Amino acid sequence: MNIEETTELCLDFGKIDHITDSGVIPVCVQDMNTKEVLLIAYVNKQALDESIKQRKVILWSTSRNKFWFKGAESGNTFTLHRILVNCEQNSLVFLASPDKGGMCHTKHGEEFRRGCYYRELDMEKMVLTQVNE
Repeated sequence: MNIEETTELCLDFGKIDHITDSGVIPVCVQDMNTKEVLLIAYVNKQALDESIKQRKVILWSTSRNKFWFKGAESGNTFTLHRILVNCEQNSLVFLASPDKGGMCHTKHGEEFRRGCYYRELDMEKMVLTQVNE
């Protein structure tokens, strides 16, 4: 089953179990202009420092356990404009704008999806439906 395309609800409640001691915090990447949530990911100190230095969205890949310059492979990079810090200083919001393309690694047709939140849960049927496609 391709989890990115299914209509079946398959939430991964164990996703972050293995990273609780890895020195990362969650970051919500939000479109600077539309305020659309594009991605929830993680940063460590190195990724945050590099994001600030380059003014680009740079993350820490918990699945690959390595530095993740968003768009390095696809060319879909994002300029970082602002960083918001929550009250407990354990999560961030990156307000960013696309330089080219979308944030998600999946595609709709030939185009990368703008963000990773392209499905909605139908709470009556408990299945996923496509949003804005």
